[in-house]
Amino acid sequence: MTGHFSEDGSAETVNDRISAEADARLAEVMRALVRHLHEFIKDVHLTQPEWEAAIGFLTRTGQICDDTRQEFILLSDVLGASMLVDAINNRRPQGATENTVLGPFHVDGAPRYEMGADISLEGGGERCLFEGRVLDLDGRPIEGAVLDVWCDNEDGFYDVQQPGIQPAFNNRGVFTTGADGRYRFRGIRPVSYPIPDDGPVGQLLGQLGRHPYRPAHMHFIVSAEGFETVVTHTFVEGDGYLSSDAVFGVKSSLIASFEPMDDGETRWRSTFDFVLVPVTPG
Repeated sequence: MTGHFSEDGSAETVNDRISAEADARLAEVMRALVRHLHEFIKDVHLTQPEWEAAIGFLTRTGQICDDTRQEFILLSDVLGASMLVDAINNRRPQGATENTVLGPFHVDGAPRYEMGADISLEGGGERCLFEGRVLDLDGRPIEGAVLDVWCDNEDGFYDVQQPGIQPAFNNRGVFTTGADGRYRFRGIRPVSYPIPDDGPVGQLLGQLGRHPYRPAHMHFIVSAEGFETVVTHTFVEGDGYLSSDAVFGVKSSLIASFEPMDDGETRWRSTFDFVLVPVTPG
């Protein structure tokens, strides 16, 4: 082999340049990336103007990123790549609670509350009671499980999107289960909202005829000693965007019932049990 580039052997020529001294995993990933990239270019007969448009798109995507916005993660989300990586790395047995995307709005250091507390600090929205259990695969309650929860406000914004408008840590809280494994807190019934669509990713969605909306959901990170941590949402049953979530985060097992109730200001109750998988030794 001469090492000279040709259309037929393009991927092989590039991959042959990878040194035997390169990190083995990096070399494996890059060889596959080059192979699939070259196959894609040949498959669609990519034109020079299209290639230049792609470079321009990626350049604009990078330019809009800052400390509070990561457009490349958004791109990964809307292409389903984030959910695929998550699915591959969080395979669980039947009956265990499934993962979904973390999202960009998690904040460390949320207040720790006693069970039954209200996490909504601004008082808007339709009041909702969230309750359920944290269990192991055999249905036994898990004591000391920690639930880190957060959601948007009635206007579809998280507190970090509206500093100075929403109180810090609005609709956020951390709870720890007792011996019965039960959790219980009050907040608001979440609402659907659009992902940021004023940048290159939003423009791409528009050109593809796709909307930018996520169905209403409550975020949960559920962790307990000796068990795998679950990063997930519970989705509002009946939401109009469940079948077309812009970031493909919905799984049927995560759709939760929201039942009307009459308990003073509280209008809804959502019950959902989380089932954790023990950590595999070794």
